[in-house]
Formats: sequence, structure tokens, C-alpha cells
Amino acid sequence: MSKEKKPKVVPNSDVPLTDYAETLADIKRQIEEARIKAITSASTVMVRLYWNVGKKIVEKQESSGWGTNVIEKLAKDIQSAFPAFKGFSRANLFHMRSFYLAYSKSLGPTRQIDSLPFFSLPWWHNVILLMKLKDNEQRLWYAQQTIECGWSQNVLEDLIKSDLYSRQGKAITNFQSTLPKPHSDLAEQSLKDPYCLDFLEIADGFRERELEQALIDNIQNLLLELGKGFAFVGRQVPLRMDDNTYYVDLLFYHYKLHCFFVVELKNTPFRPEYAGKMAFYLATVDHCLKKEEDNKTIGMILCRSKDKLTVEYALKYNVSPIGVSSYETQLIEKLPKELKSSLPTIEEIEAELGEIGNDTNDNSL
Repeated sequence: MSKEKKPKVVPNSDVPLTDYAETLADIKRQIEEARIKAITSASTVMVRLYWNVGKKIVEKQESSGWGTNVIEKLAKDIQSAFPAFKGFSRANLFHMRSFYLAYSKSLGPTRQIDSLPFFSLPWWHNVILLMKLKDNEQRLWYAQQTIECGWSQNVLEDLIKSDLYSRQGKAITNFQSTLPKPHSDLAEQSLKDPYCLDFLEIADGFRERELEQALIDNIQNLLLELGKGFAFVGRQVPLRMDDNTYYVDLLFYHYKLHCFFVVELKNTPFRPEYAGKMAFYLATVDHCLKKEEDNKTIGMILCRSKDKLTVEYALKYNVSPIGVSSYETQLIEKLPKELKSSLPTIEEIEAELGEIGNDTNDNSL
């Protein structure tokens, strides 16, 4: 008879190694969760403090006529009293003032400041919202999205620059006639138009496979642009039907919509036949990959451009859920590398302009 193997134990103890590892992992997880909560809590406390400081400055300006000189002196005295605090510069005091002025009117008679999403954001996220946006409705939308998606400062700034607010939910779709409520509304909001692909390094006149490869090479940026919920499954995913094999360009799974998402890439304007081909792919994915618990597969056609009326007519009687969007890239990113290298730098342009200015001044004497 073979002897039973005894479980390994932690040295100098009678505790099984697996039990110890599980306990250690659980404690580490709890410490990490507590650390994150502590950071979040500290951030909330600081934002509330900055709100109160901004409120006090506004009140003093209104009641006592405080001007810029007084605020500058206030900044110096606070920094002198609390040298370890780095958040009380003259510029940041004015940010606090702007913060209070921007949102104080958003509070109703019974609404607490903690109910605003801005108090759940780190301070410098709030500064970006104040400096980059003028409309409170847009600030509120970006604040809520930042909390939900966990955007960093750089990501938030880039998405504001690309005008995500205006692009969200703007794709042309037939979701209202092909998907049940509220699934159709959620699916519409998951698409944008246009998609901003300026992170690509691809020459003008590219082929669709080159675009596909460039997107795969920048998959993290692509997922960020697609938005929360998209998980990458694969490229050129084979779908076998009888003796034939078909390939979809990009396949995703949307874990919030609980369905597969087929993305077809086109380096041409939209053509009506694209919708028919997409309908075939969606039916095939539903047959080959879709599970009973999955919702209907959705398709998105990404084109260089589109005519709104043509897209609407192409989708009108199509029973498959399809959305059509265009995409944009920066012109400089579409230039061949040898041509890009021949372009003057900003420093060279400034130097050239400086020489022209000097020549002009000399001639005017």
C-alpha cells in the first residue's frame, strides 16, 4: 500500500502551507482594500477642505472686498504655517475659489456637497475639469465617467480633448428596432461617432489589414477608446460553416451588455453591401460562439466616412443589430516616416519666424 502524502507545512509550525498561503493572500487583499479606502477618504477630506477655503475666499471678496494681493498674502502665510502642505499656492487658492463658484449654485436647499461626484474625485482631476470645460453638465458627465472607469489625470485630459462627451452614443444604429428595451439604449450608448484613433502610426493610403494590425499593436489605447465593458477576444477569428471558414476582423465580448461584438474595419466610405456582410457575420457568430446566456451579437462597422442617409437606408430593414461609425486619425500620423522626418520641428519653425522678424525690423529702420 502506498503511504498517504502529508501536506507540506510552514517551517517551525504545524500549519499546512496551502492554508497559510490562502490566509496570507486574504490578509494582503484586505490590507490593499483598506489602503485604497484610506487614500480615497483622504482625497475626499482634502477636496472638502479646498471647497471650504474657496467658499471663505469668495465670502471675503464679497463682504470685505478682498483682492488679488490679499489672496497672495494668504497663500504665503498658510504655506509658512504649514510648510509640509503643498496645496496652498496662490494658483491653487484661485482654483479653490473657482471650484466653489462653479458648483455652489448646483446645491439645492436640501442637497449636500457630498452628493456631487466632484467630491469623490482627486483634486487635480477637478482642476482639469475646471480648466478644460466651461459647462457644468459636461463637467458632471466626465466626473461620473471618471469615477466609473477609473481614469487617470492624463486619460481624463485626453478624452476631454477628443470631445468624448459629444461623441458618445452618436453612431447610426438600428438598435431600437432590433434589440429589446433597455438593452437597445445601453447598446447605443456603448458606441461613439467618430472614433478617435490618433494614437495610431499608420501611413496614408493604408490597407485594412494594416489598420487592423496597428489597432492590435495599440490594443490598450483601442480598449480605452471603445470604452468600459469591451474585452478583446481576438483578430481574424475563424467561423466555420460546413466546408467554409470565414474570418471577422476584430471580436470583442461586452461584459456589461453580455454579448459578442463584431467590429469590421473599412478604409473606404460606407457602402450598403457592408451591412449585408455584417448581418452574415452576426448570424454566424450567434451560431458558432453564442451561449444560451448570451444576448444577441452586435456588429459595428468602422469606416473612413459615411453618408447618414445611405447608412440609415442600409440598416432600415436589416434585422441584425448593427451600428456604423467613422474614425479619425491625425494627419501627421498618416504620413510615411521618411516624410515625417523631413518636416521642420517646432523649434526650427520658431527660429525661422524669429529670423524673419529680425529681418523685418532691420528693414524698417
